[in-house]
Amino acid sequence: MCYISIDTQLFLIDMNNTLIFSKYSGCQRAVFSVLFICIMLAAACNPASQTQEATVEAPSLAALAPKPPMGWNSWNSFGIGVTEAQIKAVADYMASNMKAYGWEYVVVDAGWYHPPTFPTSEWNEDPEPPQLMDEYGRLIPDTVKFPSAVGGAGFQPIADYVHSKGLKFGIHIMRGIPWNAAKDKSPILGTAYTADEVAEANNRCEWTSVMHGINMTHPGGMDYYRSIVKLYADWGVDYIKADDMSRPYRVDEVQGLSKALREHPRDIVLSLSPGAAPLMAARDLREHAHLWRISNDFWDSWESLKNMFDLCAIWAPYITENHWPDADMLPLGKLRKNGVGAWEAGLFNATSEEVTDEYSRLSETEQITLMNLWAIFRSPLMMGGYLPENNDFTLSLLINQELLNVNQNSTNNRVIFQDVEQSVWMADSQQTDEQYLAVFNLSDKKQQLSLTFERLDLTGTYIFGELWSGEEQTWEDNFTIALEPHASAMYKLRKK
Repeated sequence: MCYISIDTQLFLIDMNNTLIFSKYSGCQRAVFSVLFICIMLAAACNPASQTQEATVEAPSLAALAPKPPMGWNSWNSFGIGVTEAQIKAVADYMASNMKAYGWEYVVVDAGWYHPPTFPTSEWNEDPEPPQLMDEYGRLIPDTVKFPSAVGGAGFQPIADYVHSKGLKFGIHIMRGIPWNAAKDKSPILGTAYTADEVAEANNRCEWTSVMHGINMTHPGGMDYYRSIVKLYADWGVDYIKADDMSRPYRVDEVQGLSKALREHPRDIVLSLSPGAAPLMAARDLREHAHLWRISNDFWDSWESLKNMFDLCAIWAPYITENHWPDADMLPLGKLRKNGVGAWEAGLFNATSEEVTDEYSRLSETEQITLMNLWAIFRSPLMMGGYLPENNDFTLSLLINQELLNVNQNSTNNRVIFQDVEQSVWMADSQQTDEQYLAVFNLSDKKQQLSLTFERLDLTGTYIFGELWSGEEQTWEDNFTIALEPHASAMYKLRKK
C-alpha cells in the first residue's frame, strides 16, 4: 500500500487502488509522516514516484479518443436485457437531441448473448449461464432480443442503423473465453487449437461465470482475441467496453486484447472496466487502453457521489489526451427499467422492485454537482438513463454547451483544495486564456466558501460567469460563495 498527499489531503491506498481512508490535516506532523511513509514504502508502491509517473508519456494507442468519449450505455437502464428496439430508440433520440453537442456513442452493455428469459438477478449466480456463440466459440447476439442478428448477421444491422444516424456503435464484452466454448472444445478461428486448450476454468470473474480466463502463454490465447476483434470489426463496432479487466488488473489479457485491436485496421476505442483500476498500473493503462474505470459501479446515491471526489483527486494527475480515467456512467434520467440485482438494490437499502423504473435518486442539486465533477475531471461522459424518457431537466444537464466545453476542451485540471466538507478544482481553457473554477459543498449543511486569489494563483480583477445560471459577478483579490448542502457551482473566469 502507499500514501498519496494532495494539498492538505492524505490518502491511504492499497495495492489495488482501494481507498482505505482519507485524513485531512494541515499540521507539520502529518506532512512529515507522509514523507517518512512514502520513503519507507516507495519500493513497495512503485519504483517511480507518483509525480514522475503522472508526467512520463507512455507509448499510446492510435489517437482515437483525443477528447473524453461521450455517449450512452444500456446498463443503468436495462441490465442484461436491452433490446434492438430500445437501442434504435436511443440512437434516434441522441441523433435528434444530443448529437449536435458532441454525443456520439451508443453502447450495448453486458448480456447481449443471453436469452431474454435469463434475468439480470441470476447473472451473478448461475455457474453455467445460457448464452449463444458461433462455431468458433465467439459470443453472438440473442436473436429474440436482437431480431436483425438472424442468419449470422450479428450486430452489423444495428451498427449500420446507428452509423446511418451519424453516430458510433459499441458493445460490452467480458474478459476471456465462454465457458461453453471450453466445454464444447470449440475450434479457434484459423488455428488448430481448441477453446479448452487455452481456457483456465479456475480463473473466472468474481461476479459472473460467463467466461473462463485465457492462458496467454499459450499461442491460441492471442489467436482467440484476434478472432473476436475480427468478428466485432466485421460487425462495424467502434467501441469496446472490456469487463473484468481492471480489478484485479489482468495485465496479460489487457495487453493481448490491446494488441489484437492494434493489429486490426478498424479503429476501435478500448474501455476497461470495472474499477478501481490500480494506480500503480497507470503507465500500462495509458499504453494499452483509451479509458479505464477508477471506481466500482457508480449509482445514484449521494454517498457514492461524495466518495468519488477522493478518487478523482487521486487520478487527476493522470488525465492525458487519448487516455482517460473514467468515473463511470451518469445515473441520470430514467433508470433500472428491468430492475437490478441484489447488490445494486442493497446500495439503496431497498428491494429490486422498489428501485425499478424510476428517475435518478439524486436530487437536482446533486445531479448538477455530479455533472460539474465529471466535467472538471474530464471523465468520459456515458449517460446511463433511458434517453427517450428524459424529462426537460435531465436533457438540460446533457446539453449545457458551456459545461461540455470544460469536459472536452480544458487542460491542467487540478485540485486546489479538498477536505471532507469542501472541494475546489481549477482548469484552463484550451481555446482561450480563460480559466474554470469548480466549487463543491460536500457537507450536509449550508457552507460559505472563501478563497483568496493568491490561493487560486490569480491576480487583478476577474469576471466570474456561472455556467448553469449564466449570472456574472466581478471579484478582486478574493472570492466568496454560499452553497447549499451537496451543491456546487462552475465558473468561467475572464480577466477584466
